[in-house]
Amino acid sequence: MKNVEIIGTGSYVPPHIRSNKFFEKVGSSDQWIKEKLGIHERRIALDETTSDLASKAAIEAIRDANLSPADIDLIVVATATPDRQAPSCACFVQKKINAAHAVAFDISAVCSGALYAVCTAMQFVKTGVYKNVLVIGADTFSTITDWSRRDSVFFGDGAGAIVLSGTNEDKGFIDFSMHTDSVGLDHFTIPGGGAEQPSSIQTVDSGSHFWQMDGQEIYKTAIDVLPKSIKKILEKNKLTIEDIHCLLPHQPSIRILKDIASSIGMPFDRVKTNMDRYANTSGGTIPIVLDEVRKGEGFNPGEIVLLASIGAGMTWATALYKW
Repeated sequence: MKNVEIIGTGSYVPPHIRSNKFFEKVGSSDQWIKEKLGIHERRIALDETTSDLASKAAIEAIRDANLSPADIDLIVVATATPDRQAPSCACFVQKKINAAHAVAFDISAVCSGALYAVCTAMQFVKTGVYKNVLVIGADTFSTITDWSRRDSVFFGDGAGAIVLSGTNEDKGFIDFSMHTDSVGLDHFTIPGGGAEQPSSIQTVDSGSHFWQMDGQEIYKTAIDVLPKSIKKILEKNKLTIEDIHCLLPHQPSIRILKDIASSIGMPFDRVKTNMDRYANTSGGTIPIVLDEVRKGEGFNPGEIVLLASIGAGMTWATALYKW
């Protein structure tokens, strides 16, 4: 089997900025949000859908890979906020970018979605089923946020895209690991609109279509399971934290990332973040920060990066990649 490498990246965030001052009316403050979460502002999609954001990131990634949409064989979109319940967001993206030959489907793992999608998509490349695969993480959590609640500070909108292809060179994905523990089903949930609570006047009036989160349970789970998963994947591949150039994580909060970095013995300046500008873009977080670092400071051949995320379910994933 050939290895799988990243040949293109792209990202897009909507232009409208919502600063922390907006949340003073719901009992929060700019100082608290900056200190506790690391968020200074976030982007909000005012007249764009999730597939609009995803398509713009996708076009950038495809161009970066020196390909055309016609070269894409498969589109996998990780999102918790698709344009509609059906068809998939990926189908909308296929049409908008004119990738007429691509198979398209969605993956739902919320903040773990992008890594779940990458781990899934790379199997099609490794086994020779598809040559060029487009993975997109995109969310518009502004559409399912109750802006009258104090915890509405957490999320922003955005999308990131990655093009995967095969390589026989000594680079690409080294390993990955995915986990689920359904004990955490209610730690982060959107109860209304599914088969359990079909859409009705009652579900709308009760706010059941907005996300609900137990922040303390997510914090406790994240700082427990992610360090264990990271240490296990490093040990499995005979690597230490000193061998890792940087961590490209999901962006839950600055507190969680600092505690994880401390637990695994990584200096925090090697943890890449963008939550100060974008907040938590859910499925978009890892591909956006990957695109920014790759096109900003860049990576040198042979450098190994660690990717890690945790999301609803609870779900979490880690991966190792060699440039």
